[in-house]
Amino acid sequence: AITDKNVLPFRIDYINTIKVGATGDKQVSAIDTENALLAPERVSQVVGYILEHFDQKTKRTEGYALGERRLKGFNSIFATASIPAARTYYQEFARQQAALPPDRRLKVATIYSYAANPDTEDGLLGEEGFETEALAGDDRSFLEGVIGDYNRMFGTSFDTSSDSFQNYYKDLSQKLKTRELDLVIVVNMFLTGFDATTLNTLWVDKNLRSHGLIQAYSRTNRILNSVKTYGNIVNFRDLEQATNDAIALFGNEKAAGIVLLKPYREYYDDYAEKVTLLQQRYVPGAQIVGEEAKAAFVRLYGEILKLRNILTSFDDFAADEMLSDRDRQDYQSTYLDLWNERKPQARAEKESIVDDVVFEIELIKQVEINVDYILMMVQKYRDERGDGQDKELRAGITRAIDSSPSLRNKKDLIESFVDSVSVTGEIEAEWRAYVAARREKELTEIISTENLRPEETERFMDAAFRDGQLRTTGTAITKVLPPLSRFAKDVNHAEKKQRVIRLLGDFFERFFGLSGGGVE
Repeated sequence: AITDKNVLPFRIDYINTIKVGATGDKQVSAIDTENALLAPERVSQVVGYILEHFDQKTKRTEGYALGERRLKGFNSIFATASIPAARTYYQEFARQQAALPPDRRLKVATIYSYAANPDTEDGLLGEEGFETEALAGDDRSFLEGVIGDYNRMFGTSFDTSSDSFQNYYKDLSQKLKTRELDLVIVVNMFLTGFDATTLNTLWVDKNLRSHGLIQAYSRTNRILNSVKTYGNIVNFRDLEQATNDAIALFGNEKAAGIVLLKPYREYYDDYAEKVTLLQQRYVPGAQIVGEEAKAAFVRLYGEILKLRNILTSFDDFAADEMLSDRDRQDYQSTYLDLWNERKPQARAEKESIVDDVVFEIELIKQVEINVDYILMMVQKYRDERGDGQDKELRAGITRAIDSSPSLRNKKDLIESFVDSVSVTGEIEAEWRAYVAARREKELTEIISTENLRPEETERFMDAAFRDGQLRTTGTAITKVLPPLSRFAKDVNHAEKKQRVIRLLGDFFERFFGLSGGGVE
């Protein structure tokens, strides 16, 4: 399936957390090893590693579109060896996250049940049913507490009784798929047959092999978009040989070259070569002349974006990055200028070489500048001089806006605010007040120009900003339109409706995510 590009390759990390000594009795060794693996110091290290690297592995700070919603980052599953292990890790996450500010905490859940049959000789994972009655008393009472935490998080009312537990499973499954949970701790549940395109990382503290290993890994590699280019596997046990054996079993001895992501150096060398070529051919921020040159730039920078998307998940890349933030913003601004050039050409059916080039706009959106960053720059700009004369910082704000697909249509708003900001006021409060005033003014202008119904229009737009999308079907949009007189001549109701939808859509895109001081 990977060869056919129906699923993504894997990127696998092996994190050493314990050295296991040799022992003669295999059964005793296995029990002792599992006990050692649940030592408080090791569990603390594993959880600390996950919390430290979660944003990087799941691209938590980077955005992408899922249907009509815009989401930040992907999510993950943590596969543990047993119910005691799942319980221990859940408690440790709660302990460590208590010290974090609320906006940095992960939404963590867990689910487990009784498995009548243990994992089989050929690596198949034991199936956990919904029979919570078979759980040991303290395991079930712990699960009740976990579900209680979940109920408080999401306003639900599940428990461990048979029907309610099944509904908890379904609800948790749905919230994984819609990216409302960051991490779910499991024993075997969700490791087979569960598909969520928003899931990109599997943390593993469990012995896996053969069928079971491939099934578990495969939870992460369902195709979603250009931002998700591989499934992340982070092993806290030495499963390298088991991984190689499983890949060979289901492919051949050369299958690893297709199934696994290439080493960092291979991607980086390709990136370095392309960036060097970019710097030799194009001056940052300079205008590119000629259709051939424009198309060549778009292709080259698109390849750089794709490589950078992979490289940012490697720890080494931050120190090896060749492009400064300033140069990258300038190149990105040129790239977006060419993208915007293409759009009116496509509408006019004008032929252009650039029309045949694929623009990787989603890859720019995932790492773009947001309003919080701009406001931080405004604060710095004001603090540097107080009188607003720092030209380099002012130019930096403009450069940052120009490099962002979602802030470009807000450029006049932001620059007008920068020029009018007070010397001593609280910047975020001033920004919110400024956006609210501009939003009201511009909506009033649309209502007046198009003769829309004021109250219905305001309600319609309030609902759009609340829901994160403009709904253009149904009766709500019709209520916004003015009543059409049957005596009016040359009035096309359908054309009027489409024009209003376009105007309100542009208004929504311009103001969505601004009033709270950040981009949703």
